[in-house]
Amino acid sequence: MITLSSYKFIMSKSILLLFTLLFFFLSCKEETTLIDNTIAPEWAKEAVWYQIFVERFHNGDSTNDPKAEDIAIPAVNFFAPQGWSITPWKHDWYAEEEWMKKLEMPFKDKLQFRRYGGDLQGIIDKLDYLSDLGVNALYLNPINDAPSLHKYDAASYHHVDVNFGPDPEGDKKIIASENPNDPKTWQWTSADMLFLRLIDEVHKRGMKIILDYSWNHTGTNFWAWKDILEKQEKSPYKEWYEIKEFDKKETPENEFEYQGWLNIPTLPEWKKTAITTEKKTGFPYEGDMHPDVKKHIFEVSKRWLAPNGDTSKGIDGYRLDVADHIGLKFWRDYRTFVRNVKKETLLVGEIWWQEWPDKLMNPLPYLKGDVFDAIMFYQVYRPARYFFAENDYGIDANAFKDSLEYHWKHLPETNRYVMMNVNASHDSPRLLSDFYNPLRYKFKADPEENNDYKTEKPDVMAEQRARLYLLHQFTSIGAPHIWNGDEMGMWGADDPFNRKPLMWKEFDFDPESRRYDPVKSQEKDILKFNQSHFEYYKKLIKMRKSNPVLTHGTFKIILAEGQIFGYRRMDEKDEILVYFNVSAKSEFITLADMKSYITLLENYSIDNNQIELKPFSAIVIKKKN
Repeated sequence: MITLSSYKFIMSKSILLLFTLLFFFLSCKEETTLIDNTIAPEWAKEAVWYQIFVERFHNGDSTNDPKAEDIAIPAVNFFAPQGWSITPWKHDWYAEEEWMKKLEMPFKDKLQFRRYGGDLQGIIDKLDYLSDLGVNALYLNPINDAPSLHKYDAASYHHVDVNFGPDPEGDKKIIASENPNDPKTWQWTSADMLFLRLIDEVHKRGMKIILDYSWNHTGTNFWAWKDILEKQEKSPYKEWYEIKEFDKKETPENEFEYQGWLNIPTLPEWKKTAITTEKKTGFPYEGDMHPDVKKHIFEVSKRWLAPNGDTSKGIDGYRLDVADHIGLKFWRDYRTFVRNVKKETLLVGEIWWQEWPDKLMNPLPYLKGDVFDAIMFYQVYRPARYFFAENDYGIDANAFKDSLEYHWKHLPETNRYVMMNVNASHDSPRLLSDFYNPLRYKFKADPEENNDYKTEKPDVMAEQRARLYLLHQFTSIGAPHIWNGDEMGMWGADDPFNRKPLMWKEFDFDPESRRYDPVKSQEKDILKFNQSHFEYYKKLIKMRKSNPVLTHGTFKIILAEGQIFGYRRMDEKDEILVYFNVSAKSEFITLADMKSYITLLENYSIDNNQIELKPFSAIVIKKKN
């Protein structure tokens, strides 16, 4: 018989045990969960980004160059034309090869067939060049196995493209031996292993590296999609994609219909689930993905963050394509997952157009600490271009001030310093061409859409104005970004004209026609590595890295009148002032204690506490300690 006192003793012990177990459970949970998942990685504040489009970066191994069968997409009847071959690196961009002349389609569509043989060995061979430039963070466009040049049409997420590694045929056999839906069967191909070596070489140089993935869609060569094409509604993956109707065997027609991203047939979309708010392009929405697709994506992400369980051998983050097409529930879960795999994982989202071509998206719903750390910040480049470049949509300094303050002040502080400050990329015109053409941002920035678009080498004034913008980019808040080749002085219109093979100084290129139209291609430009432009980038990077206040300091606009613009970067230790004159006449800057500053970029004479800002010039001055 249990007495009342015994019962109270047992209950008190039980309650104590219960609380002990609860504390133990919470303690264990805390060990496996990131303490603060909302904070952006500290290393990203110091990043100077260099974006690499591998196929056009450098051909380090000609033995792995793609063959005609490697670029085929059978499901949409995309095959290399008869006589197809790799295009020589130094070939005139606008000169058509014999096989290209046989194609009856617009020139820019023909360009989708071109391959130049860029590969991972090419990046390894040029790492010392990148170190000399001063960049410390690499962003690689997709390297997943895929038939296209851009590789957003994945055939496999968990393998590097076979033509980026040393043994394409051997890698194909390894891939064919796996069950792609079972990570236990996944192996490491020669291309995979070369990428792991690249990661190691990057880390040895004190750099970070992130990969580009589109979790929104695959290509039609993707293993799950090929199973659906073969088995239709009997495929175990039939619920993975947005399929509208399967083919009916009893009819001669093919009724198979599915949703491709932006209705592009080569990019079938994953099915979105658990949608609880309106799903509209250019706006965030609440939604998720099929659990098996989600599981596969998570496994792939872990594979590259922690190869064989070792996070020190893995990448440092992801750039995530067309992120607004995927629901927020998926992204929240994705962030939690990858941050538990590797605490310092950086997530950069592509949050771009709300309404083409006028309105850019509001990134704030993605920057609350539960989705991304940063976005590709085209939102601040567009007004900067309208201020620094000569164009039909020019704004004055006060309008530029309003725009910058609107974008920066709305961001949480942890995100401001890691935003990827983009001006050009694989999806937009090169910086010099963008400054050379007086058009609305990205609108008809294509010689096939716009007969007036200037495809030739930009003039001296475009370069001078672009350098003023670059000074702003490297002294502003956020992490500066370079599209590969822009530091070489390359030029090019919007995609695909921005994807020329890089203009390495050791190559003698064929003179470049100014148009693919024979009537307009009589004049040609000489392609040559622009050493002074390279040195200017190098100087800006060195200045930024030598002055931590440009990375961590506060940002305050202190002058915005007409075409004169200035701001202060400040922290507890240092103060730097930056002034721009984007006009055709000299202006003067006056400070009461001007002599207490030193110049960082150029030498300027100081007279009566005044500095003369010459036409289209800038100054960076730092307060003496």
